Amino acid sequence: MFIDTVILSATTPFSYFPIVLQLIAALGFVGLTMFATHFLGPKRKTQDKLETFESGIERHGNARQPVAIKYFLVAILFVLFDVEVIFFYPYAINFRLLGWEGFVAMLMFVAFFMVGFLYILKKGALKWED
Repeated sequence: MFIDTVILSATTPFSYFPIVLQLIAALGFVGLTMFATHFLGPKRKTQDKLETFESGIERHGNARQPVAIKYFLVAILFVLFDVEVIFFYPYAINFRLLGWEGFVAMLMFVAFFMVGFLYILKKGALKWED
């Protein structure tokens, strides 16, 4: 019985065959679709089709205007803290199994989380007024 388990758990190059086959099928589908739409699609370029379309609104100004760095900073901070909050989920699911050690670890995590949050507040990263 032990020999069967060892043989079944051994990884061989053939074990990756389904993954490689699916990758080939996906890449083939994408390539075939791009080829078909490029060569079989209509090519009627008119002035109206080449004009910039902005949801029916007349365009004005240049689309390459610089955006305030505050926007990107807030976006990055949102992603950072959003990902950190995701780490609360495994703790919420397993809090009984983790016991006091898990509770202390989560308190340390929250403390680091709050130190980072207080730091960005102190630096004024979330203030929009200039």
